Amino acid sequence: MKSMTLQDLHTVVIEPTRGWSALGLKDLWNYRELLLFLVWREIQGAYRQTALGTTWLFLRPILHMLVLSFVFGLIVGVESGDIPYPLFVLAALLPWGFFSNGVIRGSRSLVQNMHVISKVYFPRLVIPIAGVTSGLVDLGASFCVFIVAIFFFHIPLRWEMVTIPLFVLVALGFALAVSLWLATLSVKFRDVEYAVNFILMTLMYLSPVIYPVDIVPEPFRFIYALNPMTGVILGFRWALLGDGAPPSVHFYISVFIVVFATISGAYIFRRTERTVVDIL
Repeated sequence: MKSMTLQDLHTVVIEPTRGWSALGLKDLWNYRELLLFLVWREIQGAYRQTALGTTWLFLRPILHMLVLSFVFGLIVGVESGDIPYPLFVLAALLPWGFFSNGVIRGSRSLVQNMHVISKVYFPRLVIPIAGVTSGLVDLGASFCVFIVAIFFFHIPLRWEMVTIPLFVLVALGFALAVSLWLATLSVKFRDVEYAVNFILMTLMYLSPVIYPVDIVPEPFRFIYALNPMTGVILGFRWALLGDGAPPSVHFYISVFIVVFATISGAYIFRRTERTVVDIL
């Protein structure tokens, strides 16, 4: 048997990852099947042990639309121009419901999956991504409700509807960015779980969900437009109902904000995941 010499030994140098590799994008691709499984589990878990089951996918946007139409359209008398107020608010609830559900699921994802995180290795970034993207099923169901509604109100389909995926992508990126930051904070501060609903409620009133953007005072409109959900909601109304103008430069500035927030949130998340097991 040949003895091993010093020349046969190899030196392995372990260095911290840098640049884009620090995000572990290759690991995300390698664990894509796990991501799909977690998305499916999130969808099933949302409606498990409910009497109506997945029927809530269609009932929630309908009930939300009816309540807002009664309170703000009938009692308060919010103007919606030539568009029926139920359609006006439903077009906004499509992206807003997707965004808010994604933030709720993504922000609590680490804490809720700590029993899995502590036992087996996989890129932790998969968990908030699964929480956010699972909302695409809710969005699809809500969109079906919207199609029925526009036929009910005799509103024609528009070719601009093909741009909807662009606005969905921006809403998904913004939901992921907020989820990454909140999930990172929730590991150390469990107060975040209670603050999420307040944050979403505040952001909803700072977005044109229940009112037209025209009522915002002119001096505040530039700052108001930097809210990514403002551009997304206005984009949905323009593409689906022909309300307002196509996306302006303010929308593309908000897209840049979303990209920056998502990348920075992913980096912070990756740094936190190294010690997440010890903290949880």
